[in-house]
Amino acid sequence: MIGIILLIVVVVLVVLVIGIYNRLVALRQNCNQAFADIDVQLKQRHDLIPNLVETVKGYAAHEKGTLEAVIQARNAAVTAERTGDPKAMGQAEGMLGAALGRLIALSEAYPDLKANTNFQQLQAELSDIENKLAAARRFFNNAVGEYNTAREQFPAALFANAFGFGPRTFFDVGEENRATLDQAPQVKFS
Repeated sequence: MIGIILLIVVVVLVVLVIGIYNRLVALRQNCNQAFADIDVQLKQRHDLIPNLVETVKGYAAHEKGTLEAVIQARNAAVTAERTGDPKAMGQAEGMLGAALGRLIALSEAYPDLKANTNFQQLQAELSDIENKLAAARRFFNNAVGEYNTAREQFPAALFANAFGFGPRTFFDVGEENRATLDQAPQVKFS
């Protein structure tokens, strides 16, 4: 009788551990998918920026400093993306967002540039990507929050580290860049 009770307890514990493991795997996959979504949006953003800069160059040749700052920020963001570190990527993307804001502000000083259909199209695409990127960041951070919470709750906390489920880092753009990235670029054509 004691053997049967012991066997039932062991089976229940094994089923519990398997359930915890599977839940953590699913949450980790959600984090990976959400990070991949951010990666896709960042690649689109990085591909769009050179076209935007080239369009602006023709109209604002003497604004070389702003254009170079955008290019440098883009290159830093691409480099940070290769590391796969959400914190480094967030900081680099924050700097890129601030530089893009200055680039978009240039259009106000050049009425001919604002009227250029290529610039308008690129600016609209950038605004769309920025909105999608903000949503992807929110989704990723939510997935990371759920994952970290699940791995720290009892009884998962007893097994998480042993099964290789370490904590995940949020995609944080840094305080100095947060205000710039929390809003979509201002698109004004009037």
